[in-house]
Amino acid sequence: MERRLAAIVCADVAGYSRMMGSDEAGTHAAFKAHRGAIYPIILNHGGRLVKNTGDGFLLEFPSVVGATQAAIAMQMLMSERNNHLPADRAMHFRLGVHMGDVIADEDEVFGDDVNIAVRLEQVSPSGGIAISAKAFGEAGKHLGVTMRNSGSHRLKNIAEPVGVWTWQPTSSEAPPLESEGILGLSAQYRLAIVGVLPFANLSDGADEYFSDGLTEDLIHALSLQSFYRVLSRNSTFPFKGQNLSARLIAREIDATYLVQGSVRRAGAKIRVTAELIAPESGEQLWTGRYDRDMGELFALQDEITTRLSAAISPEIFRAEASMPERSSANDLTAWDRFLRGLSHYYRQTKADFETSIDLFKEAITLDPGLSIAQAYLATIMVQGVQYGWIKSTRELWSSAMTLAEKSVRLDSRSSFAFSILAYLHAMEGHHEAAQDAIRKAVGLNPYDMGARGVQGICHLVAGEHQRAIELFSMAVQRGNSDPRYQWAALSAFSHYLLGQYDAALSWAREALYSNPNHLQVLAIRAAALAQSERTEEAAKAAEVLLKNYPGFTIERHLRNFHWKNPADIAHYRDGLLKAGLPFARLTLVESGPKRAADS
Repeated sequence: MERRLAAIVCADVAGYSRMMGSDEAGTHAAFKAHRGAIYPIILNHGGRLVKNTGDGFLLEFPSVVGATQAAIAMQMLMSERNNHLPADRAMHFRLGVHMGDVIADEDEVFGDDVNIAVRLEQVSPSGGIAISAKAFGEAGKHLGVTMRNSGSHRLKNIAEPVGVWTWQPTSSEAPPLESEGILGLSAQYRLAIVGVLPFANLSDGADEYFSDGLTEDLIHALSLQSFYRVLSRNSTFPFKGQNLSARLIAREIDATYLVQGSVRRAGAKIRVTAELIAPESGEQLWTGRYDRDMGELFALQDEITTRLSAAISPEIFRAEASMPERSSANDLTAWDRFLRGLSHYYRQTKADFETSIDLFKEAITLDPGLSIAQAYLATIMVQGVQYGWIKSTRELWSSAMTLAEKSVRLDSRSSFAFSILAYLHAMEGHHEAAQDAIRKAVGLNPYDMGARGVQGICHLVAGEHQRAIELFSMAVQRGNSDPRYQWAALSAFSHYLLGQYDAALSWAREALYSNPNHLQVLAIRAAALAQSERTEEAAKAAEVLLKNYPGFTIERHLRNFHWKNPADIAHYRDGLLKAGLPFARLTLVESGPKRAADS
């Protein structure tokens, strides 16, 4: 056990028991969705989730300023989300904020100051914050909102009265909404066929145009992917209103996956539900629900289409990667080899990376025109370098760029191909070429959240870190867990370069959950700890990095960073040096240009 100074935020939902009694499944699903949406805010302010508490959660922050700013941002976001819900389905969090000495035992925190945060949450206004006078005294001057002095309160099981300040969001303080906007392949390889059934209109006949329009827009959005084929409306609309099983419909139109849903209107509110199913097995692969104000109907239809496409497309990728093998080991087509490679890639281990590289190369040998295999091979080669699993050489980077360029030539309508090309240009320091490629990717598919995140990478390398964070957070909030995109690691770098070291450490911790030996994340963690003057922890982090990668030197590491702003490189170098990592080692140097062996 250890003692440390920390800021604690305790949250619960006002009226949760009533909501559960009315609609248990719906309330639980809504709570999880809200919690997922605010999670990036917690990470961006350096916080960590200590535990979930049924109808709430307990958070720890190293800074009371970060804790309070995160609490404000969470409630502002919840206020905006609740505006799109019927009054009886709005979910109002209450947050208590306090700071003090806590006992840390494994991943839990204990002590009187934790208890005070819990009691403060109970006196918080619905949808607002109650912060102790002690915490407000430290954080108040750094906040962009006005808090109200609510006097002293006697809190249950707390010996002394506690001064309390409170705040609730107003319309003038609410953040503006951002407009938000997800491979190459010859037709004979599009083995997955997706059918979008007409969304059922559960309201009166006057709303039929909206459900039909939403269906048509979703067909269009999904068809912008080139990983699978989407059936036209002429194939699926004949089944409108027919009470037939999904399995029978799928067999009739030869669909591998079906998307179906409904639209229900109540006054000025509208609810859209949707699900992705594998008809043959009956398995529900994904489900979602969207509650919105009617507002401007075309804008509403576009927003829901974007969210549906962004959610459904990655689930089809994942489902295809986990499909049973379609051919015998001695009779694998290029497409079979690609899918096998994809299944190994999704496992995200060093051995699986090596296997997937071999399978992608075999697929390309069998069919040099298989654009998607070229794009994935380029992706995995670069990721392998960044993870520390593959040796970085000039030849490797040149080969990856060639693959990306060829993927674009083979399939000029693939958003993913242009995204990986933009990514490689950004990594190589070709900033204008990167921007050109990512604009093409977004233009090809405005619904591609992966492309939006790669756009964030282009901003990161150009030194525009706040915009990069906004794009990364957008991708995370959409629940995009596709391993092609490492948003947590990238967010750690952007926050570090802004001097927001607590948030950088929070995102680094998140990235290391899925890959504990990620070389670049281990490095940025050590640098952020050092810049935070947490000297002992920085030394331990450097020790872990060197234990995993004994050949690591700062000099070689930085050869792979081509950021536009020299001050960003200097800032990163400074953190690595402060952490005690070796700058260089005396070695025999061969002539000729080479990439670093460690990235």
